[in-house]
Amino acid sequence: MAHAPQIKVPATYMRGGTSKGVFFRLQDMPPATQVPGAARDALLMRVIGSPDPYGKQTDGMGAATSSTSKTVILAKSTRPDHDVDYLFGQVSIDKPFIDWSGNCGNLSAAVGPFSISNGLVDPSRIPQNGIATVRIWQANIGKTIISHVQMTNGAVQETGDFELDGVTFPAAEVQLEFMDPAAEEEGGGGAMFPTGNLVDDLVVPGVGTLKATMINAGIPTIFINAEAVGYKGTELQDDINSDPKALEMFEKIRAHGAVRMGLISHLDEAAKRQHTPKVAFVAQPTDYIASSGKEIAASDINVLVRALSMGKLHHAMMGTAAVAIGTAAAIPGTLVNLAAGGGNLDAVRFGHPSGTLRVGAQADKVDGEWQVKKAMMSRSARVLMEGWVRVPG
Repeated sequence: MAHAPQIKVPATYMRGGTSKGVFFRLQDMPPATQVPGAARDALLMRVIGSPDPYGKQTDGMGAATSSTSKTVILAKSTRPDHDVDYLFGQVSIDKPFIDWSGNCGNLSAAVGPFSISNGLVDPSRIPQNGIATVRIWQANIGKTIISHVQMTNGAVQETGDFELDGVTFPAAEVQLEFMDPAAEEEGGGGAMFPTGNLVDDLVVPGVGTLKATMINAGIPTIFINAEAVGYKGTELQDDINSDPKALEMFEKIRAHGAVRMGLISHLDEAAKRQHTPKVAFVAQPTDYIASSGKEIAASDINVLVRALSMGKLHHAMMGTAAVAIGTAAAIPGTLVNLAAGGGNLDAVRFGHPSGTLRVGAQADKVDGEWQVKKAMMSRSARVLMEGWVRVPG
């Protein structure tokens, strides 16, 4: 019996922020996968090594965590005043689906560098030395991201001394601006606070009635107080991920919050929408030891935040959730703002399991409604490997 050879597809394996993913130019992909659908999903799942009932992704490029089970498709932008169209796919590790419902803020840092190096940005917009500004259309959520990429001698500068907690080695800084970050989600009506409230009573059967700030900014996120669910806000991954009851509780909170936010109509739809919304818990600053052993002093941070992604506590912080944190912190009265001390905060440094991160946002009240023009943070990115990925036909 003859067996077909593997398919070769040009690809680049990149780190962006605290995530890794496989990057493709749309034009390089097999024709049947250049449009959304089953063929595209099948290819990308096979590239990553999903679904894997063993949960290891041994036969693919994934690394068995939500932070490393990611794919990106990029193309020259079809929209005016943009350079590149960016589509992100969060690949489930053990189930046969890809969640296209949100962005990855961490991998957003790698989009600008990849786009410059792979001919997706007009050369006239790229300086020989200095900062290249890449205008990115984030196709999943219909938003603009501005990436500021350092250039040296006509090439993307990847090495540098910018340190990012959650990433072992320093690299070149990539500054990101998430423009008008209130996420336009189906059912959310484009509202930053889809319930109309800064804080809601979220009823979760079997858990209780929780105070919750439910916000569409960067990515739809449900914020609750750590103490309300028995935590301090200083927890590390194993404290949550080794506790099946805790994970089940957070998934219940996520599902009920998704219904309240209008992202799904019924609780059973949450299983097919794992990437959004996120659940995070917040607390006032206190000293703790990060996962690296680094001592984090309460005086070094404004607020503690822990967030779950794809059903597990994240080892650091999702970039899009950082946008939600910065946005919520900038709006007086949200749970994030209150945990950070309240008042007008145009930037906060929050503590996460791997260390700290600073994020800023510009918030204004217009006609009684809060609006955020942009949220800002810095990440880093670099190419890990480039060439071709191979998948069985």
